[in-house]
Amino acid sequence: MANVGLQFQASAGDADPQSRPLLLLGQLHHLHRVPWSHVRGKLQPRVTEELWQAALSTLNPNPTDSCPLYLNYATVAALPSRVSRHNSPSAAHFVTRLVRTCLPPGTHRCILMVCERSDAFASACALARAFPLFTHRSGASHRSEKKTVTVEFFLVGQDNGPVEVSTLQCLTNATEGVRLAARIVDTPCNEMNTDTFLEEIKKVGKDLGITPTIIRDEELKTRGFGGIYGVGKAALHPPALAVLSHTPEGATQTIAWVGKGIVYDTGGLSIKGKTTMPGMKRDCGGAAAVLGAFRAAIKQGFKDNLHAVFCLAENSVGPNATRPDDIHLLYSGKTVEINNTDAEGRLVLADGVSYACKDLGADIILDMATLTGAQGIATGKYHAAVLTNSAEWEAACVKAGRRCGDLVHPLVYCPELHFSEFTSAVADMKNSVADRDNSPSSCAGLFIASHIGFDWPGVWVHLDIAAPVHAGERATGFGVALLLALFGRASEDPLLNLVSPLGCEVDAQEGDVERDSKRRRLV
Repeated sequence: MANVGLQFQASAGDADPQSRPLLLLGQLHHLHRVPWSHVRGKLQPRVTEELWQAALSTLNPNPTDSCPLYLNYATVAALPSRVSRHNSPSAAHFVTRLVRTCLPPGTHRCILMVCERSDAFASACALARAFPLFTHRSGASHRSEKKTVTVEFFLVGQDNGPVEVSTLQCLTNATEGVRLAARIVDTPCNEMNTDTFLEEIKKVGKDLGITPTIIRDEELKTRGFGGIYGVGKAALHPPALAVLSHTPEGATQTIAWVGKGIVYDTGGLSIKGKTTMPGMKRDCGGAAAVLGAFRAAIKQGFKDNLHAVFCLAENSVGPNATRPDDIHLLYSGKTVEINNTDAEGRLVLADGVSYACKDLGADIILDMATLTGAQGIATGKYHAAVLTNSAEWEAACVKAGRRCGDLVHPLVYCPELHFSEFTSAVADMKNSVADRDNSPSSCAGLFIASHIGFDWPGVWVHLDIAAPVHAGERATGFGVALLLALFGRASEDPLLNLVSPLGCEVDAQEGDVERDSKRRRLV
């Protein structure tokens, strides 16, 4: 499905399914609300109204079900009728699965997505995940014909009017961001090295009219970025800090998204084994998501200052590699004793968040990273882990995840109990915990926070996306939809406003004390 163009249209028009195969997809009670007059032109002359109604009556989703309507040219598929409170009402993960398994083959195909308006954003992003862009299969290079999938939404329930052009444009930009992030993560390091990643950043910058700030190689060392430089100095392609900045007139706050961009992680001298190293091309998933989301956010009209900070390095092995016992001075001014070179993501992010705080003057700092393998144990394969100094933002992240399909669940935030895991006799801290059984994903996030300070008055949010960044051997583009939804209230786009939990009441946990009015600006 790599050579597939995804098009969102208000009406896909009519066509014989034998010439344009069709998938009709939605929750069963929503599918029953689609009038025959709306689907007749997409199914006739192959499918009659009686056959359509009979197919709907046979569907019994548990959790999903599907029924062919005409050979392998037309299929109707039902999503789960209900989901649990920790899942997305859109059943986004099942949308992706059903598209992969039920969409008929063909050069030009159509998907009719039936859902409520509030689920359209999550459903579109889920559809995009079924069409990855990267492939190096030899057969694909010989196929010059471009395949297209046209997506039409039929909205039911409240606010079920036609889909506006502005909504279609938002869905297009968001899904392009998802597919961009997934393509970068899927691309192996012999192609997606730090040089190539910088070219991707420059390409997005050119598209948006933004010239990136880039600090590379020895300049990192000279300017005090000991974390990024120390991780990447052994690699053939040098490390870099890159920043894309959007500073519109009338902005009332400054937001920084900081992405971990480890293009490959061997573990360094604390080297990974032969079974744990494959797949480490995905360690740039945080930076890839930030790039995809930044592109979409600016295209949709972001009203506040937004900085995308990319911490790029390859954690390699060589004569110049960082050794356990080395001590690095990070951009925060704090010293770190290295006791595990495979705990490198926190080092580059520490420099990134410190730069966002000191040089960019950010009020809100969000870092996104494939940080710990323990995240998949703590919150599972589908839910990213959130760690934040604000209970209000913790709740907002969970709600945004449910609304956009990029699911999120909280980690324990308790620095007074956990940060002692990094105690060092010779430096301000070590970079890896003493006890790996003591909430290691929380501790890893706290290491990053310590470089802006636990008493920093702004909002700090850490998202560990190690597990949901991929499904099997394919990248998911996870994080793009989440960032767009979480910060949707800073956008001029009505659909992003709709899916954002900020600006409406969020359930602050009892005992949360806001230390500064900055914490409430987006809410």
